[in-house]
Amino acid sequence: QVQLVESGGGWVQPGGSLRLSCAASGRTVSRYTMGWFRQTPGNEREIVACMDWSGDNLYYADSVKGRFTISRDNAKNTVALQMNSLNPEDTAIYFCAADRSIGVHTIQDYYDYWGQGTQVTVSS
Repeated sequence: QVQLVESGGGWVQPGGSLRLSCAASGRTVSRYTMGWFRQTPGNEREIVACMDWSGDNLYYADSVKGRFTISRDNAKNTVALQMNSLNPEDTAIYFCAADRSIGVHTIQDYYDYWGQGTQVTVSS
């Protein structure tokens, strides 16, 4: 089993930045695709970004392209999401997820392990 714990959420003003971190434990996730999803009340969980184990294959939702950057450190068993130029529409609970299958997947059903989520609030 893999346990994922997110950190780094909080409140930020529009235009600000936050860096989310996800620490994996239980087993190495160095060969897993890692993703960040977010969810707002009453809505489905949506993909924000994901990266395969090599880091060569990435995906970003159109709404975050150019503002968010996903990265991973396989040696430390961590993945991060740097979020810049935040706007109120980015307000959500952000989840880290791990996918054991090969490839970059944007659908949450592919992901086997999930963190508890961290709240990000963007407001003035």
